[in-house]
Amino acid sequence: MARTACPTGMRARACGTVNGLGTSDWSSGLGETAHEILDGLQQVAAERDVRAAEPALAERVMAVKCHQHARFAQTYADLAAQPRYREATRFFLDELYGPGDFSSRDAQFARIVPALVRLFPREIVATVADLSTLHALSEQLDTAMARTLNVDAMPAAAYAAAWRAVGQPAQRERQIRLMLAVGESLDRHTRSPLLRNSLRLMRRPAEAAGLGALQRFLESGFSSFRAMNGAAEFLGLVAERERSLAQHLFGGGDVNSPGGGVS
Repeated sequence: MARTACPTGMRARACGTVNGLGTSDWSSGLGETAHEILDGLQQVAAERDVRAAEPALAERVMAVKCHQHARFAQTYADLAAQPRYREATRFFLDELYGPGDFSSRDAQFARIVPALVRLFPREIVATVADLSTLHALSEQLDTAMARTLNVDAMPAAAYAAAWRAVGQPAQRERQIRLMLAVGESLDRHTRSPLLRNSLRLMRRPAEAAGLGALQRFLESGFSSFRAMNGAAEFLGLVAERERSLAQHLFGGGDVNSPGGGVS
């Protein structure tokens, strides 16, 4: 049941829906950070609408996502095997690189952005804004890659060719920077007893306001990063490997060849 995709950016707010949920009646009273969150959700919803109208495209997008999930697991298998980094690696793998369907979670977020801004500390709302922007950018790049494919399977060579066909190295770098920003924010938040206590105290109000999925995401992130007792080394390795992989792919390699970001 395809719908016309809602426009993105500033025009999206005029359209006033995310997955069919009205927002124009209250969005005008929100601050800039809340609008960033809504813009990201609008863009993700638009990508889903396009895929809903093109089932073959949706299947290829899923193939892209599954390949990326497997690639990340391979690239960071050494960190996942270390007790210090195991939880954070799993958090990145499931929450940032996972192929799961987050449409219900995103629709929930869209409905409760005013409550999110009102109830959660400003620092956490800013982290959610970065996450929303990252989510939108990743979905757009995944769709673009899928459009270049003519197979549903995803061998490494096909993935690499799709990456190069899409190009956009500046957007790939932005994607890495946003991912690191989310990680750096979570690391910084875990160092603040006030924010940790605030998040713990938010459990019941968050559930009552329909923010349970966001609460669980944040608690998972806090727990994962606090277990590392400092995320600088972990995030440094992620930055180095992801940028090395991007350079390698743009240079003509694939993810299974030497230098392909799997070591």
